Amino acid sequence: MKTDVGSTDRANDEIRKIEVKLDFTPNALASILYHQGDTQVLVCVTKAPSLPRWFPRDSDRGWVHAEYSLLPGSTDTRFRRERSGAKGRTMEIERLVARSLRGAVDLEQLGPVALTVDCDILNADGGTRCASITAANIALRLAVRRLIDSGECLPKEKRLTREEIRKGAEKETLTQEEKDSHEMSVMPNDVAAISVGVVGGQIWTDLDYILDSNADVDMNVVMTSAGEFVEVQGTGEEATYSRGDLNSLIDAAEVGISRLHQLQTEVLSDAS
Repeated sequence: MKTDVGSTDRANDEIRKIEVKLDFTPNALASILYHQGDTQVLVCVTKAPSLPRWFPRDSDRGWVHAEYSLLPGSTDTRFRRERSGAKGRTMEIERLVARSLRGAVDLEQLGPVALTVDCDILNADGGTRCASITAANIALRLAVRRLIDSGECLPKEKRLTREEIRKGAEKETLTQEEKDSHEMSVMPNDVAAISVGVVGGQIWTDLDYILDSNADVDMNVVMTSAGEFVEVQGTGEEATYSRGDLNSLIDAAEVGISRLHQLQTEVLSDAS
């Protein structure tokens, strides 16, 4: 053992303590400061002035992009800024976060809106990619809710055509019931992720750095609130694992992620 795993003060299936602060920064469309144990993530969602250049002209579907970064003081030795562009690990995580979020969003219902979700790790203590996905979903749903409220995201049948906009037609105002319904059309599900692993012959949920650095097998699991998988990344670090181990890891992840989905719903229950 590199460090005494017994030093952890939680049960094998217990998720680290989670704290969420909404609107941590004032300029973003939506932002949250998310703590999962000692892993801290700042997520900001911003709306681009237009769709990406590679989108077809007059497209009526949207796009969700994600970026991820470890800040210099997030690790025990300074993490050097990637000034010349994202490196391999960073790019891999960015793509994972973006894929995960798009797995929860109906881009047709979102409409011609491009959103960027920035995940900046303020402190890294294991599970940063999983924490980023779970936190990003909260911020993204809040951003979508606000776009709907402001009239920038409307149901397809209520969107103005270019000709109507040119003639000065006004957007239709939605009732609160219609806003709630459209939000569920844009984001019919939430998405969350958690790390699980085999450490010392036992299954652990939500690996912090100590557990992760001692894991014989570690796995990152991403799921929607409908119970469907977006991605499963499982690696035998210092050992192989059986089909039974795989099943146990997936079972542990499903339980942990269901708790995260419940937390996501609670956090946003009264947010606007």
